Amino acid sequence: MHIIEIIIVLALLILLSNVISHYLPAIPLSLIQIVLGLLTSLSGQFEINLSQDWFLLIFIAPLLYTDGRRFPKGELWRMRVPILGNAILLVFLTTIVGGYLIYQIVPKIPLAEAFALAAILSPTDPIAVQSIAKRTKLPDSVLHLVSGESLINDASGLVAFRYALAAVLTGTFSLAAASGNFIYIGVIGIILGVVLSRLLDSIQELLLRNGVDDVVFHTAIQLVSPFLIYILIEEVFHASGVIGVVAAGVTTQFGKTRSVEYRPELRVVSSTTWDVLNYLLNGFVFMLLGNVLPTAMRNVIEGDRFSTLQAVSFAFLTWIIILAIRTIWSYVYQIFPSKKNKGKKKGAVRYALLTGLSGVRGAVTMAGILSLPLRMPSGAVFPERDLVLFIASGVVIFSLLAAVITLPLVAPNAGPIVTRGSSIDEVQEDQEEEEELPQYLTDNEAYLIIVQTAISSLNEKRTPKNQRAAYELMLDYQNLERQISMEIRDDDQVEKALGQEARLRQVAIAGERAAIERLYKNKQISATTYQDALYRVEQETNNTNRLTERPKLSIVLDLRKAKRFFHRFFRLKRSAQEDVVLVKEARLADREAAKAAIKALSRYVSSEKVDNSKINRNTIYHLVIMYRNRIERLKGKSNFEFTEYQKQRSRLQIVALGAQRASVQSMLETGRITRKNAAKLRTYINYSENALTLDVEGD
Repeated sequence: MHIIEIIIVLALLILLSNVISHYLPAIPLSLIQIVLGLLTSLSGQFEINLSQDWFLLIFIAPLLYTDGRRFPKGELWRMRVPILGNAILLVFLTTIVGGYLIYQIVPKIPLAEAFALAAILSPTDPIAVQSIAKRTKLPDSVLHLVSGESLINDASGLVAFRYALAAVLTGTFSLAAASGNFIYIGVIGIILGVVLSRLLDSIQELLLRNGVDDVVFHTAIQLVSPFLIYILIEEVFHASGVIGVVAAGVTTQFGKTRSVEYRPELRVVSSTTWDVLNYLLNGFVFMLLGNVLPTAMRNVIEGDRFSTLQAVSFAFLTWIIILAIRTIWSYVYQIFPSKKNKGKKKGAVRYALLTGLSGVRGAVTMAGILSLPLRMPSGAVFPERDLVLFIASGVVIFSLLAAVITLPLVAPNAGPIVTRGSSIDEVQEDQEEEEELPQYLTDNEAYLIIVQTAISSLNEKRTPKNQRAAYELMLDYQNLERQISMEIRDDDQVEKALGQEARLRQVAIAGERAAIERLYKNKQISATTYQDALYRVEQETNNTNRLTERPKLSIVLDLRKAKRFFHRFFRLKRSAQEDVVLVKEARLADREAAKAAIKALSRYVSSEKVDNSKINRNTIYHLVIMYRNRIERLKGKSNFEFTEYQKQRSRLQIVALGAQRASVQSMLETGRITRKNAAKLRTYINYSENALTLDVEGD
């Protein structure tokens, strides 16, 4: 059977597996796909032999890029240190300890190959881990830890796997050389992943600003990104493409450009497309696993080397080793005192066991193990490839079965286990054809009205309790309002409006600078905080000066900014007490500067020397909201409840969307827009609502 026919048949079977999963919800979709893959092997017509590089490119690059895009925010970012420790140290421990124990219990497997097997078994399925951890009601600290760790250990496990595999292929291993090489490929991989991701985002931003705004086109750019980034890093720079695509995915998640952010249809379509691709790739991996499993089993037990029971016992014992290492590590983490965890022993054993059992192995493990070469560089057969493949497959199956059995016992009403690629969301679009008459509002004019309506509704619903969320949403809508206004105006009007905005911003910045000077003169802030505050004001001044410039595609490397970032991130050469003092001073400086900016704008507007008829009130309102939003964000972060803030923001977004719907209906009834335009606006509002749902699920 030709490769195209095989792919079509496998795709149909993946769809069939979803139908079966609907009627058998207690069985993980991955297990169903493995069984269907077993059935394909009975025909004898399915034989796919992809090289190692092809496997990593086709499966690993997009899967890890998707993981990076879905990297949770909030508490997970604040727990970056323990998460990175779990993702790197636990993988290292699993590789060394697990590999050595596997080498002891499984005969015929070389030590380096045992290390490779343990390394590729260390990554867990992130979606399965999160779903199981939430259903079993693990403590928040443990839940956030295992969720974040499961998203990063894919990359660290694959890197360790490739090093161990290189040792098998070459027969030599140098710890010093490997350490130096690891630092190079890791650091360069991260840097290139971030740079290439930002470069592609900048290109996309430039195209959107210049009218190339086709959603399908930009979705295709995003789909090509992980493959392009992986190939460039691997082939051109000889660094880790695996680490690069993870870094690129995380960068995309945290660095959405304004043009993309304000096009919810692009966010929804691209997110849904990634879900489809992720679903198919995940299904292909498990189908291939089921397909090669009988062949691997037959090759293992033939020649009377091992019996079927022995082969299964090797897989089971390997799973026990991996489970024990993860469980013990989780137990030590919970009882060991830290800033995020006070070292509670009560229930630690139960939570540790649940954490271990939640470590379901998935597509990354199988894609890695299927990438093992058939032969050595010398032409000899790769040692015990079928045995390693069978053991890895058995560990995946045992981890899935263990979760299926233990989850109902711990959480009876938890529902089915969700794994990566378990569902596909549907996006439907309704189109209506209608002649557009000249007396109607244009798309942008109508769009501007519903955005202004959203701002008004948010201002009406603003209260002392929700004003932080209200100001942030109002600022987002005002940025969108400003962008639409610029598109409606002609070049002369745009230039005039930008000039007025630049002058108003300069007035506000002058007020900020005066406040900072006053604080430093009164010795309320230190020289360090003073310099940092002036640097921020300087950046605002540069941004203001660039307002009247046309957008350019450029990557500016600001060494001072990079130095400050790394200094704050790693908190170099500062004690905890000094750090707390500097943070308080920075908040004071930012807060007083924002207040001074608002007062400066108020004095400017009230001045008799200024012609009020030439002042753009919307621009002043926008700047005031921006500074008020900054003040709200600086208020008592220690008392800030992220969950409550998210609820407030979601409720306000729903209010704004409701006001926008009412505005569309009003414009339609008064004859200001056509039914076709009304349908477009409603589609946009529906996309916004879908994007809101995606954001809530992501958090």
